[in-house]
Amino acid sequence: MAPASYLPVLPGDRVLDLCAAPGGKSTELGAKLRGEGILVSNDVSISRTKALIRNIEMFGIRNSVILCTEAKHMVSSLTGYFDKILVDAPCSGEGMFRKGNNEIKNWEQKGSEPYAKLQREIADDAVKLLKPGGMMLYSTCTFSPEENEQVIEHLLTENDDLSLVPMKMCEGFDCGHPEWTLTGREDIKKCIRLWPHRIKGEGHFLALLQKAPGEAPVPAGEKYSRVKPTKETEEFFRDCHMKVDWNRIQEHQGKLFYLKEDFPKLTGVRILRKGLFLGEMKKGRFEPSQPLAAALYPEEYDKYISFDLEDERTIRYLKCETLNVDTDTEGIHLIGTGRFPMGWGKIKKGRMKNKYASSWRWM
Repeated sequence: MAPASYLPVLPGDRVLDLCAAPGGKSTELGAKLRGEGILVSNDVSISRTKALIRNIEMFGIRNSVILCTEAKHMVSSLTGYFDKILVDAPCSGEGMFRKGNNEIKNWEQKGSEPYAKLQREIADDAVKLLKPGGMMLYSTCTFSPEENEQVIEHLLTENDDLSLVPMKMCEGFDCGHPEWTLTGREDIKKCIRLWPHRIKGEGHFLALLQKAPGEAPVPAGEKYSRVKPTKETEEFFRDCHMKVDWNRIQEHQGKLFYLKEDFPKLTGVRILRKGLFLGEMKKGRFEPSQPLAAALYPEEYDKYISFDLEDERTIRYLKCETLNVDTDTEGIHLIGTGRFPMGWGKIKKGRMKNKYASSWRWM
């Protein structure tokens, strides 16, 4: 989690997690935004994005866009757009050898060279996406200088407007090594190396770069086709007090998505999610989504039922069982434990039909 911790994200920033799956770093970046600004989480592997989508939704992040593309395909639409970028680059994985044999076999087959080439290509495109004055954190989980110090050396050589930013050093941390670069540049010492024999963790490399201030391009926000609220959605949102601007809602095959921030129209890019999935229309009724439940605070929905953490109904709810509840109020309720909503339930005559997403079910 060090890379996401060292990227100084502030509420309102436009943030890109370029190699995001399975999503642990994206969720921390999203938490730092506190619902303001925008988080774009991308991964080139469609199979890995399944876990990415689930983690973003499970953590209740409202202001996210999830993509599946190569960095180079973003450049035409998003040049100079992002305030902060995290590049946790694919690497040879030398720092993870203690975790198992798969990492060792991969290194034996490929070594460092193909990864170093790929990392330079990804980092070069990421610099183009970075706003003037913006900051980019590059990280790997390998020891190889070709994938670490020399990648940063390449970026600094090719981009006069980039510079390294010092980072906080903690006990057991090591600095970058100028003697492992091709030109011996001393500012590489501002990078951080984590060695598994010095800390409780694996091997990692971190470098925080900043682009010089300047005039940023202003990409036009995408125009939305107005979605009119229906009788069913109006009825639901009488109980739900999350602020929703219906001028920014998009509908896709009956599903409603909400993104309150302007975002450029993308071309040649695979978009998997754009905004918070609110729910969908089903045979004349509105079915609120599991991601919406996770994104709400208890005070944002009038009908909220909280089970104690020790209450057996908490686990039974997560297992999608039908429950008895002590309430005379009927209809759709938000179900949670303490201040943490878990999902939805439909109550009639003291019996709750469980609406917890079956794909999230506790087995």
